[in-house]
Amino acid sequence: MPGRVRRAVASRRARVVVTGGAGFIGSHSVRRLAAAGATVLVIDDLSHACGAALPPGVDLVRANVGSRAAAQAIRRFRPDALLHLAAQVSVNRSVLDPVADVATNVLGTVAIAQAAQAAGCRRLVFASSGGAVYGTARRLPSRERDRTRALSPYGAAKLAAEAYLDVFRATFGISTVALRYANVYGPDQDGGGEGGVVARTAQRLLAGLPARMAGDGGQTRDFVFVADVAEANRLALEASVTGPVNIGTGLATPVRTLLEHLARLAGSVQPLEHAPLPKGEVRHSQLSVDRAERRLGWVPATRLADGLAITLDAVRAQLQGAAAQPA
Repeated sequence: MPGRVRRAVASRRARVVVTGGAGFIGSHSVRRLAAAGATVLVIDDLSHACGAALPPGVDLVRANVGSRAAAQAIRRFRPDALLHLAAQVSVNRSVLDPVADVATNVLGTVAIAQAAQAAGCRRLVFASSGGAVYGTARRLPSRERDRTRALSPYGAAKLAAEAYLDVFRATFGISTVALRYANVYGPDQDGGGEGGVVARTAQRLLAGLPARMAGDGGQTRDFVFVADVAEANRLALEASVTGPVNIGTGLATPVRTLLEHLARLAGSVQPLEHAPLPKGEVRHSQLSVDRAERRLGWVPATRLADGLAITLDAVRAQLQGAAAQPA
């Protein structure tokens, strides 16, 4: 059982900014925070909005995270805490255009941290990547004290942003924590990002297409359900822990196994379709979540089989709803 966790910001009546709050993880997190009694402001440029409605009473400022409009909105709102989820989330895109990746994932993060510090914000939670920062791990599951060695510009940018937040904590006194997510999946995902294989595959299977497997499918991933991640975000906003914290399940699942399970759930009997492995792909990823349990009081609650079934049902409902719309 988790031990006693020190809390820095109380969730009830707390004022929280969520960047990227209209996106996949953001929308789930905003709903969780609003349900806990927080007053939430979302800053999002809507370039990757998942389409889920924001809860009543949650305001939205449409702005890029590196913009003056975003900084002004943060200063006006004067948050107690800030959850920074806005990001360029594609490893492939970072390989094709590393400059654009740095502009969003490093410069955008620094701009948000500066605005938060100027607004008197006490706590900043940053969405980092356990799937990208450890690279080819010497041991599994990866622990926060293990060596980091990014294999992609995306992973390098996440590590650079973490380093900047360490500087903001040391120099300006704002409490910062980097949640190193495993492969997040669940309802409302658009198929991008590190965990997008679940959403992409569900969409293909329900459209009557075969599941597509990159490489030999022997690469393993730690798949964590989005509702569990949203709860980790909420707890991290309140907690006092600083530095990196892994958010995953501690379990490794071969991609082939995942695809075959989804195909069975969808009733598909088509053989897997093969695709080349993307550049910068990590072969094996698995995160230890001991520190999250000790310092956040968090443990993953959703079994992979249950999360996949929930996600497939959600994608099916979305497709049926879209088909029922008048032309």
